[in-house]
Amino acid sequence: MSPAVVAAVLGSAVLHAAWNALATAIPDHRVASALMGAAFVSVAGVGVCLVPPPDRASWPYLAASAVLQSAYLLLLVNAYRRGEFGKVYPLARGTSPLLVTAVAVPLLGDRLSAGQLAGVAVLSVALCWLVFAGGRPAAGSWRGHALALTTGVTIAAYTIVDGAGVRQSGHALSYALWLFLLQGLLIIGVCLATAGLGFRTGLTLSWRRGLLGGVLSLAAYAIVLWAQTRSPLALVSALRETSVLFAVAIGAVVFAEKITAQKVAATVLAFAGIALIKVTA
Repeated sequence: MSPAVVAAVLGSAVLHAAWNALATAIPDHRVASALMGAAFVSVAGVGVCLVPPPDRASWPYLAASAVLQSAYLLLLVNAYRRGEFGKVYPLARGTSPLLVTAVAVPLLGDRLSAGQLAGVAVLSVALCWLVFAGGRPAAGSWRGHALALTTGVTIAAYTIVDGAGVRQSGHALSYALWLFLLQGLLIIGVCLATAGLGFRTGLTLSWRRGLLGGVLSLAAYAIVLWAQTRSPLALVSALRETSVLFAVAIGAVVFAEKITAQKVAATVLAFAGIALIKVTA
């Protein structure tokens, strides 16, 4: 990887952790999701007019992924209401490669390399350690952890769906833009349909953070797409997971979460496990 690609992917990791932090800072998870959805629709709505449409064969995958990614965002921002940012983020990100690797063996017939097996073991230990770092989790945090794990399941699901869908699309950028557009529309619809008291007030108070979070999410994804055209996919994907390290730092600086040696060690170990799984694939 060239220094420019490394710097770009690290920047993408920072942006990814940053938009998650912005979503965390908005008290109502529906408000956060709706505002991010609005940003997706605004940017992707223009983008789809500038690229050819994806092939018809990819549309079922697009529809399925839009539902899964909408569920992912709604689950994730809700998890942040229930647990620590510095724990929820690595749990959600770390569960996904663990599940994708596990599913690839029985369903897709893949064989795991020694490095991948080591990565699975390291990541499993790291995620358990992260949950229990600093002692038994507080009673109220279990729901946040459960939501984070469920978020990881949805990430794994849409990763598998998109892996098949983008190959059928004939145009990766077009697929991504249509996915963001469909996802944004679906999220806005769900949030409006389930909005409670104070939703409109929340939109007024948080629109800057929410829209910025959506734009940062799009920018982070665009950088990764660009990097994947210039460097091996496994290296780009693994380096991007440094976002789990940035998330712990953001949790400490922005949300005044306590940094312990155990939490830092568990997070670094989780990153090492993800990197092993992806680089040795």
